[in-house]
Amino acid sequence: MRQSETGFGKLSRELGQLTKDKTIWKQNIPYVASLLKNQSPKITAKAMWLLGEMGLIYPQEIAPYTKEIASFIVSENDLLRERTANALGRIGRADYKLVAPYFKELFILAGDKSSNVRLSFIWASENIATNTPTVYEDCLPIFAELLNDENERVRIEAPEMFRVLGKRTPELVRPYLEKLEYIATHDEVSVVRIHAKGAIRAILSKTIKEPDAKTQNKQVR
Repeated sequence: MRQSETGFGKLSRELGQLTKDKTIWKQNIPYVASLLKNQSPKITAKAMWLLGEMGLIYPQEIAPYTKEIASFIVSENDLLRERTANALGRIGRADYKLVAPYFKELFILAGDKSSNVRLSFIWASENIATNTPTVYEDCLPIFAELLNDENERVRIEAPEMFRVLGKRTPELVRPYLEKLEYIATHDEVSVVRIHAKGAIRAILSKTIKEPDAKTQNKQVR
């Protein structure tokens, strides 16, 4: 038992050191990926989180491992489902094509029994939507449901997805303005109300403005 604990401690420290030193990330991607097969869920979870951060910077080097990372979507371990969402979100932010084969499967986590997993699903979606917002065009009712989640932390994060999309493709989320306005007024948690108001501002701020008279005159001349 002591030997096992020592091994866990050594790997944990190695991953901690790797996390801090980005200059050696690229060369260590295969090593970190090999830890996905570790018998300790905590080590696997640490490795998966780090692979996600590595994938944000080196997406092509992570590409051979995305299938294995995505396989944890159906893990029985709550922490591993949480971390697979985190990793796929970061990788998908860098290059959506790498996570596209697993995009629909990722939505299994939207209704996960663990609130931490549902939270990570939203966070991952925000990451992907940052650079590829249009892939969420037909998925917004799912995020609208999460606005009413029973868990406070999930409700705090859910409006952020509408804020991210509102800054990029406001036409997709304008139909949800009324719902956001209701939450911004009625949710019992102040941070939820604040985030809902932030989403509303992001959506409305992208409204196309008519050119002013001076601009029009210049164009005529």
